[in-house]
Amino acid sequence: MVAQVPTISGYQQSLRPVAPDQVPALEASFSDDDRRVFAGEAPATQLVVSADPATPAAYDSPHAVAFYTQPLPEGVHYQNQVAVRSSRAARMHEPGQWVSRVSPTPLLMIFGLNDTITDTGLAAHERALQPKNLVTITGGHFHPYLGQFEKSTKSVGPARLRA
Repeated sequence: MVAQVPTISGYQQSLRPVAPDQVPALEASFSDDDRRVFAGEAPATQLVVSADPATPAAYDSPHAVAFYTQPLPEGVHYQNQVAVRSSRAARMHEPGQWVSRVSPTPLLMIFGLNDTITDTGLAAHERALQPKNLVTITGGHFHPYLGQFEKSTKSVGPARLRA
């Protein structure tokens, strides 16, 4: 099993971009969306990223904004939009609670040393049982997707990952 710059706790991850005084409004937007959907309306949407703190978006970190707004290859289309309920689901996503149950399946965890989006992974690696391996890469959350993917996967061959 490979966990590359993984979300360990959606709730912990969601605390950083949402100021405590904005949590009630965020929760109200989730409830409003539920009411819309239950009434047969289309789910509400928001931007995936925005550099403007006044604009609701799933992410506002400079790293996320730079990654999601980078120029795309010809023929590739991306819409900066996500369902509000996806943000709620991400906030409730808690895969880290299962890390100690992965064993005896070999586990490889890859972390960016400057990841400011998902930074609870090292504690999860400590909770994981053997066989496990940890690879750190220079950079942040999006660096594996910007040229370090091959480097990070080559650094751990199958023989090193086995028990």
